[in-house]
Amino acid sequence: MGNLDSFFKFVQAGDGPAVEKLLNQQPELVQARNEKGVSAVLMACYTGQQKIRNLLMERGARLELHEAAAAGELTRVQELVEQDPGAAKGFSPDGFPVMALAAAFGHEDVVRYLHGVGADVNAVATNGTGYTALTGAVASSHALLAKWLAENGADVNYRYAKGHSPLLEAAANGKLEIVKMLVAQGADVQMRTEGGKNALNFAQERGHKELADYLLGLGLTP
Repeated sequence: MGNLDSFFKFVQAGDGPAVEKLLNQQPELVQARNEKGVSAVLMACYTGQQKIRNLLMERGARLELHEAAAAGELTRVQELVEQDPGAAKGFSPDGFPVMALAAAFGHEDVVRYLHGVGADVNAVATNGTGYTALTGAVASSHALLAKWLAENGADVNYRYAKGHSPLLEAAANGKLEIVKMLVAQGADVQMRTEGGKNALNFAQERGHKELADYLLGLGLTP
């Protein structure tokens, strides 16, 4: 196995000493990218390895816009957008909208900034996931950010991944607060996946009793 493959495995595993050892041997690995064009910093963000992310940045990783958005580095995001205003509407090499990356990791300040400079709140990932900023915020349970997005033009009835939706995602994860917010923002509580499941089905199957009771109170039936 080459050092590049080992390096990314250590990053994903959160093995700080191993990552540091390889960086000492090959400092250029701090800017390494895998076969999909994903950098080590972005991989650390994807896998929830904040200490590794911070180590890479301390070692001099120079962040591109999508990486800065995922890492919540607002100053770097602003610097890059000022250099190229159109970049706010861009995508990562693996197909996620820059704003969606910031939203998925809960960086509301970055999301608000990108929105303010023209990023499309409903931009859809080009990699087949169908992810948007709202789906990212909901899937990661960032309730306040999801509310802000819904109040600022995000489509609460957006459908993706075999008929899934932000509401169905929140119901499956038992996120009552987010479900209530989406309903208040106009989400269709009757929607079903292509397989025929609605929010109540998900809530009951996964044992989210309080959420199921709330949905029953809205008149929803299995």
